[in-house]
Amino acid sequence: MNKLFYFTLTVLVLLSGCKNTPVAKGEECSVKLPGIEFTKSLNNASSLVSIESGRLILKANAKSDNFNDPDGKLSNNTAPVLLARLDNSKPFTFISKVTPTFNDVYDAGTMYIYMNQNKWFKFAFERDERMLTRAVTVRTIETSDDNNHDVIDSASMYMKISSDTKTIGFYYSIDKKTWQLVRLFRNDYPAEAWIGVSTQAPVGNGTSAVFEDFSLTQNSIKDFRMGI
Repeated sequence: MNKLFYFTLTVLVLLSGCKNTPVAKGEECSVKLPGIEFTKSLNNASSLVSIESGRLILKANAKSDNFNDPDGKLSNNTAPVLLARLDNSKPFTFISKVTPTFNDVYDAGTMYIYMNQNKWFKFAFERDERMLTRAVTVRTIETSDDNNHDVIDSASMYMKISSDTKTIGFYYSIDKKTWQLVRLFRNDYPAEAWIGVSTQAPVGNGTSAVFEDFSLTQNSIKDFRMGI
């Protein structure tokens, strides 16, 4: 009886871990820019990319988004995402300048920490319901939360994600010198994870965003409150 109990418990533990395996489904690709190479494409992202003078332009089709609604009624996982493999066992810092085209509400240019469809974190420069553009974060563990942060009165902003392996911080800056903290949380992602960029148009007819001045390094910021 005890052997059967332990066997059953072991199987349940293994099965529960399957949901969080660090495997991003999608197509292999090679999208190279100064500072980063994306090697995974979700939702045909690589076919929606153009590169001009070291700038990545990523289009989003109509009604494309990544959001797992808490009530299960409005879940949508169709946004194009480009991903680079990340060694999360080491510190890292990921930076990009993001310039979305805001055609409609919820249009955004975004950055991701990604494992699979049910576990990811989105950092967005997004237009809200009042047509204001702001920093937004969405943490998904099976279902998504939704957090609107500061209004950004600028066409572009620098976005930064940094980890010392224990803590992850999200930050934005207009001049790449003074950084504003958006969100801190525990780094509970596995050693092999993914980091990337995306564009979304959840209610509109499509949009695009420009990403440039990329940097992905295996070191972290020193001050998680100041972002430097």
